[in-house]
Amino acid sequence: MEALARWEHPTRGLLNPIDFIPIAEETGLVVPLGSIMLERACHDIAEWNKEHPGRPLGVSVNVSPRQLAAGGVPGAVTAALTVSGLDPARLCLEITETALLDDLASNALRLRTLKDLGISLAVDDFGTGYSSLLYLKQFPLDVLKIDRLFTAGVGLNEDDTAIVGAVIGLAETLGLTSVAEGVETSEQLAALVDLRCDHGQGFHWKGPVPFADLQDWMQPSRATRMAATPV
Repeated sequence: MEALARWEHPTRGLLNPIDFIPIAEETGLVVPLGSIMLERACHDIAEWNKEHPGRPLGVSVNVSPRQLAAGGVPGAVTAALTVSGLDPARLCLEITETALLDDLASNALRLRTLKDLGISLAVDDFGTGYSSLLYLKQFPLDVLKIDRLFTAGVGLNEDDTAIVGAVIGLAETLGLTSVAEGVETSEQLAALVDLRCDHGQGFHWKGPVPFADLQDWMQPSRATRMAATPV
């Protein structure tokens, strides 16, 4: 599962992240907001795992460039894991390419500190940033998430299919897990299976839902071989 922020605005209704995260990033409010999101996600998944020990879940939480640069993410992760009791192996932090490459040396140290906590680390929106392969060697990463811009054309467009196949092959060679974002159709899913992608995420399975609505959807009859969806 991926935990995403939503804002229940008093006059505009439910707002998606694109409507307020850029402003939060610019003002610095994304740092406390990120900590709140992390705490809530860890709490919800830990509670689920206690109630369903036979079907434990993991959760991915996004870390913004401002959060990463502020240097307080390890402390926030430690606090969230301690309070919730979530197994660190069930938490993955997602960081975009551009954020990682902003300061290679400092970010390498930050990511190693996070990795020492026992969590996983993912590159989000892979292929849309600088796409330098240097950081794949320098950083202790676990997951490559293929951007939806490429997933949209997989199985339909030769170039997109080739790019996705190359990223999946790169991930496999480096011992990383590949995740295709934005999977919306059975045709995309079939192509990704043929390309040996490890996981898919997107509306093909489920759109974003409140955590309270998750339990029915997660019944065993709905299980699928490639199942990762935003929460």
